[in-house]
Parts: sequence; structure tokens; C-alpha cells
Amino acid sequence: MFANLPNTPEVLHAKNELWQMMEDKYNELIAEGKSDNEAVGTVIAEFGNLDEISEDLGIQNVVVDKKDVTRRNVSMEEIKQYLHERINYAYKLALGVFLCIISPVGAILCDCINISDAFGILFLMSSIAAAIVLFVYSSIVMHRWDFLKQELCTIDFATTNYVHEHKEKYIPTYALLLTVGIVLCVVSFVPAAIIDELNISFYGFDMDDFSGMLLFIFVAIGVFMIVLCNSIKNTYEGILKLNDASTISGNYVSSQHPEIKYITPEAATIMSVYWPTVTCIYLIWSFLSFDWWYTWIIWPIAGIISAVLNGVFKKP
Repeated sequence: MFANLPNTPEVLHAKNELWQMMEDKYNELIAEGKSDNEAVGTVIAEFGNLDEISEDLGIQNVVVDKKDVTRRNVSMEEIKQYLHERINYAYKLALGVFLCIISPVGAILCDCINISDAFGILFLMSSIAAAIVLFVYSSIVMHRWDFLKQELCTIDFATTNYVHEHKEKYIPTYALLLTVGIVLCVVSFVPAAIIDELNISFYGFDMDDFSGMLLFIFVAIGVFMIVLCNSIKNTYEGILKLNDASTISGNYVSSQHPEIKYITPEAATIMSVYWPTVTCIYLIWSFLSFDWWYTWIIWPIAGIISAVLNGVFKKP
């Protein structure tokens, strides 16, 4: 009844007042000997039409002025199916990124043990091909859920609670994966530094190439964890944002916040491509120079610049 009304103190007070009236009526009917079904039916019949009781609750103007925006109701069964497919998609996406990063490892290993580069090239092409298959297949499978972004949708309180509870349970896993992933990326240069500093060598084995291979493996595993945990977390948050953020249902979950609004469409465009651009710069710089031990400095610098840009472009 209140789901699409504005999230204001006036409406919240009316909602709580009506809830108390319905509960008192229910208890009164039960005390009179009515069955549970009869009591519930009577309460719904007496209080179930907000248009009829809005004046008594002091929100007649709010109910009359409410704009009827047609929203597609997404059932709990659909949300459960979407969560299942979206989490599978997150694993495929993360695995595809992992394969792309690790693709040069075969060529490096061939140099380490002095065998034909053909095996390294075969591994590289196979890894990239497998990644492309994962990206394309998973994207096609997820197309049927495009309406969640393209249409105005809504979910009920029970579904909101279900998603919110799963999101809260996932937070420890998210924190662990994100932390380990970041640590692996940051320390990925350590094996190369240790090997170089201690001048470690094995007969017939190029340790410099081996250290480079370890760097790719560390980064690949770290990025896999980061992409996976963020994709799953964003899935939960995306579902919770289906309801209009300015209504009662949109703010039913305390952790839900509306998306950041920017002062101009141009500013929104700049911020939407900011981090992908930083990532591209980082990868191009790192792969061309192979100075992975200090190219990571781009991330804290980019974080500071992002904070400044958000402060300038974000609507007050």
C-alpha cells in the first residue's frame, strides 16, 4: 500500500499508525473468537484501501498527488533465477579476464626451459580464444535479463529482504576476496625482486623469465578475485536499486543508496569511462615497459584524482 509513496516523515508516521490500527483490530477479532483467516480478512477489508482512509491518516494530499508510474513487478522466483545466472556469469567473466592476463605465460615458460616458441604461441592463442568464448557466450545468455536495466521495475518487500540478507552474508567473502586479490597484485613483483637481489639461478633454467611468469600468475589470480567479488556484490546492489529510491520501498533496505548524480551529462560520461581508461593506461604502460614493480603507483594517484573529480562534478 505504501511502497510507491514518497519516503517522508509524514508518510512513515501514517504507515506506522495504520500498522498499529490493523494490529489492534486483529487482536480484538482474535479475542472475540474469530479464526486467524477471518481476522486477517476483516482487517484487510476494513483497512486495505488507502484511498478510503488516507484522510484519517493525514496523507490525503500525498495519495491524490501520487504519480502512477507503471513498473514491471519482478517476482522472487525471477530474482532467484537471475541471481543464479548472474553469479555464474561473474565466474565466467572473471575466468575470461584471468585467461587473458595469463596468456603470455606459455611463451615465457618456453623461454625458461628452451623449447619451441610454438607451444607458447599455441597456449597464448588458446587462452585468448577461450576467454572470448566465455565473454560472448555468457553475455548472450544474460541478454534475457536486459529488461532489468531498460525498464522500470519493482520488487516487493519479501524479495528485497531476501536479496538484502544474501548480500549481508556475502560481505565477509567479498572482503576476503577483495583483500587477497589486491595483496596479490601489489606483491606480484616480489618474486622478481627476490630472485634478482639474491641472484638465484638453476642450471638450464632462465630465472629472469621465470620471475616474469610468476608476476603474471600472481596478477591473474588477484584480478580474478577482484572481478569476481565485485561482480557478485554489484549484482546484489543492482537488484536492491530496482525500486524507486525516493519511495518507501526504495529505501526499505537501510544500506541502499541512490546512484551518484553529476552536474552535467558530460561529467557523467567522463566519470563512467574514468576507471576503464585508467586500467587501459596501466596495462599498456606495464606491458610495454615491463616495470610492474612501480607501474602500480598509477592506482593510488588515480584514486586521488577520482575523489577530486567526484567532488567537482557531483551534484550537491
